[in-house]
Amino acid sequence: MSGLLALLDDVAAIAKLAAAQLDDVAAQAGKAGSKAVGVVIDDAAVTPKYVTGLPAARELPIVWKIARASFFSKLVILLPVALLLQAFLPWLLTPLLMIGGAYLCFEGAEKVWHLIVPHKDHGPQQAETLSAAHLEEQRVKGAIKTDFILSAEIMTISLAQIDIGNVWIQALALAAVAIGITTLVYGAVALLVKADDLGIFLSMTGRLAPTRALGRAIVRSMPGVMGVIATIGTVAMLWVGGSILVHGLHDLGWHLPYEQIKQVATLAAAQAGAANGLVTWAVTAGLDGIVGLAAGLALIPFVTRAIIPGLSWLFPEKP
Repeated sequence: MSGLLALLDDVAAIAKLAAAQLDDVAAQAGKAGSKAVGVVIDDAAVTPKYVTGLPAARELPIVWKIARASFFSKLVILLPVALLLQAFLPWLLTPLLMIGGAYLCFEGAEKVWHLIVPHKDHGPQQAETLSAAHLEEQRVKGAIKTDFILSAEIMTISLAQIDIGNVWIQALALAAVAIGITTLVYGAVALLVKADDLGIFLSMTGRLAPTRALGRAIVRSMPGVMGVIATIGTVAMLWVGGSILVHGLHDLGWHLPYEQIKQVATLAAAQAGAANGLVTWAVTAGLDGIVGLAAGLALIPFVTRAIIPGLSWLFPEKP
């Protein structure tokens, strides 16, 4: 009997330890995920544009393809790589983050540049030669590439916020962040891209006039909503990319951009009264976005004339 009681005491102690570990994982995951919210907004805002103009029946399958790749990237590739880098090459995390930030700046600045200086539109000829399947493949590849960069930022930012040295808690917390954020982002994206179908359904099958009116309002508003989301996505790319570059330079020893932005934000907040927190965030994000736009515009000729041709030569597309 005494042996059984001792065994039960051991089981209870193990259960208490496991519960404490789970509490640590939950707390660390919540803290880490909250710090990555800016990149999460970017991810949710950028993705819907990849299904724009494609058949409605393909929207959810495309979102699922991108989401599935995002789960794989975060859990199978980025999580172990982030832990290994932190353990053996911690100095490499900031430069890698900055490369990802520079890519986001380039993507956002390129969209702004095309608005200012429209590129040549091949129009019908391109549409005729590009099949729907090929267009979908290109869109999915582009979305997965962008998501991988954003996922890397999310995982690295999240890892930096975990202050418990136990590698298993770090891994479980990062996995919780990856699963939670990916589910949230692509669940929201799926709702956005199918909102017009919901509107059509309500307008055609609603029993009450207000329900049918709501459906019609949803349908009419969705083009504008998607346009706003696309704009938010571009702005978020510049904001997040610029912020990563500014903080990266600060971590590497060049403090001027970070200190100047902080000083301007502090001066603006001092005039804002009760709204000082909001003003601090808005000014900081705006100036980070300007840095991101400047960096992205500077990168456009280098990327388009050197990197892209070089990659095309190294990795030619299959006919």
